[in-house]
Amino acid sequence: MKSSIVRKGVYMLVLISTIGCKEQTENTEEKNQDMAQETKIWETDFIDEFENFNSENWQDQRIWVNNEKQTYVPNGKYETREVSNGTLKLKVVDLGEPIESDNLDKHGAKHPATPYAAGRICSKNKKEFIKGKWTARLRISDQGVAGMFPAWWILGAQNNEAPVQEKDENVCWPLTGSGEIDIFEHHGDYMDKAFTTGAIVSLGECDKGDWESKRRNFPADLTEFHTYSVEWEGSDLVYRLDDKEVYRNEGEGDKYPEPMFAILNFAKISDAPMTEQWVMEVDWVKHERRL
Repeated sequence: MKSSIVRKGVYMLVLISTIGCKEQTENTEEKNQDMAQETKIWETDFIDEFENFNSENWQDQRIWVNNEKQTYVPNGKYETREVSNGTLKLKVVDLGEPIESDNLDKHGAKHPATPYAAGRICSKNKKEFIKGKWTARLRISDQGVAGMFPAWWILGAQNNEAPVQEKDENVCWPLTGSGEIDIFEHHGDYMDKAFTTGAIVSLGECDKGDWESKRRNFPADLTEFHTYSVEWEGSDLVYRLDDKEVYRNEGEGDKYPEPMFAILNFAKISDAPMTEQWVMEVDWVKHERRL
């Protein structure tokens, strides 16, 4: 009798162990399948590797914002925009003497004459996408220099700032339709080997300071090439440096349902002196969508 009970006990242990192993194997297989699916979840629907300046992807943008000290100029004037050796170079150039500026702010005020010229391009009305994932691989020529203000960011396609080319471009920043997400920004006056990433969140009005920053600073050697990205993951916005998550705006992704376009620019944000020129070099830009 006792021997029979022992045999039954051993059988049950073996059965439980077998079931447990089977469940563990099934869970592992499901996890592996999920991981495999995750690697296949993105499809590239736009990429520019800057073999040339493609006007079907980009246009120059000339606008006066943030009380910046440079004037944006078109067509690479003063060598502010250059495509060579497979990369885009956007520059701030000290011309030595002030030049007239045709940049206007959104209220129509004209930028004063300035000795600083710079490059700014956007994909507005060229390449605009709803959600997905935006990535750029870039570096800057220096970091932590007072006045430096390079940026890689996206903006809602109904934004009412220049260039206004479509009837529906009538939404003021940062309302939905004109929302802003900063993927990479470097403010040389306040940081050295670091960049800022995150969302600008609208509080329901515009032109009245009704917004808040949900951005954070993260360390990196900005003079080396890195990839900087933002992606929509459910309701979150996820920011990655070299494919590794560094930050997340939880629950904020649904506040940006609109088509968005990309902006690359190098600004001079203060009167601090500069020497020669500053350069942001961009290897490629792409957008991906979930399958």
